[in-house]
Amino acid sequence: MAEDTRRFVVIGGGLAGLAAAVWLAEAGRNVTLLERRGSLGGRAHAMRAEAVDDLPDNGQHVIASGYQHLYRYLSSVGTREHIAFPKSSTLRWPDGRKVTMHTTGLGAVRTLFGVHPDASWADRLRAARATVLLGWQAIRQPADLADLSTEQWFDRVGMPAPAREALWDWLALGIAAEPVAQESAKVFANVLGTGIRLAVKHRTPVTIGYPTVDLDTLYIQGALRVFEERGVDVRYRAVARRIRIENGAVTGVLLADGSEVEADAVVCAVPNSHIGGLLDDLPEHSEIYSAADKLGYTPIVSTNLYLDRPLGTESAFEGLIGGTGVIDEVFDRQIMHGRSTEKAWLYCLTTSGAYEQIHKSNDEIVAEQLALLRRYYPAAEQANVIEAQVVKMPRATFSQVVGLDALRPPQRTSVPSLVLAGDWTATDWSATMESAVQSAAKAVDLLLR
Repeated sequence: MAEDTRRFVVIGGGLAGLAAAVWLAEAGRNVTLLERRGSLGGRAHAMRAEAVDDLPDNGQHVIASGYQHLYRYLSSVGTREHIAFPKSSTLRWPDGRKVTMHTTGLGAVRTLFGVHPDASWADRLRAARATVLLGWQAIRQPADLADLSTEQWFDRVGMPAPAREALWDWLALGIAAEPVAQESAKVFANVLGTGIRLAVKHRTPVTIGYPTVDLDTLYIQGALRVFEERGVDVRYRAVARRIRIENGAVTGVLLADGSEVEADAVVCAVPNSHIGGLLDDLPEHSEIYSAADKLGYTPIVSTNLYLDRPLGTESAFEGLIGGTGVIDEVFDRQIMHGRSTEKAWLYCLTTSGAYEQIHKSNDEIVAEQLALLRRYYPAAEQANVIEAQVVKMPRATFSQVVGLDALRPPQRTSVPSLVLAGDWTATDWSATMESAVQSAAKAVDLLLR
């Protein structure tokens, strides 16, 4: 068989771009990766905390056991072993109540059917019925689901308030990074349905895990080893301006500095906020640009708090119920990473749908998060902050509110040698790492086909 001399260019060094470049290189292709910044990882990377000589992340990740494409990527870069799946987590209320939320076995069934400490047997029975209905409708979706918010869907199936407070509102917020009153029910249903199908296929329920290493180690360093071994040309601070298309085929990528990278095929793996201009030569570019604009953005704020004492957490990640209404979880990096506490204890807090918080100063956010911890953990009353890092991502994900899910464009374009990738393109998942990597898998398959 003749050697494939085609030049494959991947635009964007986030997770979708990394996966596409890794898999094209594995297939023996000639690959060039263009990244506009000075480092890879996109919205998922580690940072330095100089005062305590530590390496936290720019945002804490959780990983579902159903993320089959992400596991394929981690296996390709040699870091699959760095994912742990705890058997339980902890939910806390401001008045000191707490419950254990089991994620495996019969305990997981109890969690789904009502884990709230105040739930009556009637509440639990209603929660069980509503949960079954949610699952059924996630698989066989009603025609009007795209027009409903997740809150309206919960009301329609009769999900009782205790079950929503203890699990379902919190779970939906974590999946789509939007409050349930505005989050698209179809987005949540798609993820729920995908999880059910995978659970049936693999005969194991979907559960939630976390990385035991920093995000650079998990996603980036292994990819760099693959690139070195396979001869991938990684070009940093290479800002792509337009993909050149002539006679229905890709010929190159024009850069901001006026140069051009020759290409026979391109994976455009940039977020919807950066797609403008790149596809001007593509016949359907106006439709894709319009979809990217309409999808909009959802803000997320992550806070890394280094404290002078432990909080007394019992689980790697704990849900705070009845807090600000937007807090997801508190992550204990000591339990997760086994990190030394010689200089400080690190706790990571993630605020999804942070529309109000994103406009506050870093000092205000730190004070707010510390006050929140003190409502739930008595040990935090006397805790002092040794170092704090606030990571504001005003465009963390594409917006997943009612009516927008159908806008996500497919990976295939009218030009066979140009494909799209990124979590905002059409996949089985919401804006997750799995969505980004699944889009890369689809894009690479289209090119190799």
